[in-house]
Amino acid sequence: MSDIPESPPAAPAGAVSAPPVEVRHRGLITLSIMLATIMQVLDTTIANVALPSMTGDLGASQDTITWVLTSYIVSSAIITPVTGWLADRLGKRELFLISIVGFVASSIACGLAWSLPSMVAFRLLQGVFGAAIVPLSQTFLLDINPREKTGQAMAMWGAGIMVGPIIGPTLGG
Repeated sequence: MSDIPESPPAAPAGAVSAPPVEVRHRGLITLSIMLATIMQVLDTTIANVALPSMTGDLGASQDTITWVLTSYIVSSAIITPVTGWLADRLGKRELFLISIVGFVASSIACGLAWSLPSMVAFRLLQGVFGAAIVPLSQTFLLDINPREKTGQAMAMWGAGIMVGPIIGPTLGG
């Protein structure tokens, strides 16, 4: 035989690997997670309405201004699938904080953009930093809620983040 200890059997498919983390202020944490997600979701819709004014302000054509949207979408689409891998390497909490700080900083940079290339670069960074916010938000909600309350927590979170697409066009236009 071997000296290597036998590993425990794998959990059945669909089984939760660990019980939820005990937290005192579950509602406050959920609200904070929801606000971070609203910030990211709001930003995906706010630029759509602002494109016509950005076209003039940045001296861009109708064809080139679409890079403001495209850079965000492409960078977000590239980073979202690797969020789990990054969370394993950096830690979920650390990645979430890096994402929020980076997203806010790149949002400020977008407001200070002086040309179309600078706006596209800053929107690309927004997409990179914003990509992990939604998946990590859902992960945290699953971590802090008991299994029987996860549906309710996700429903509250989903209803709350719908505020972003509703007010985004108003703020952008």
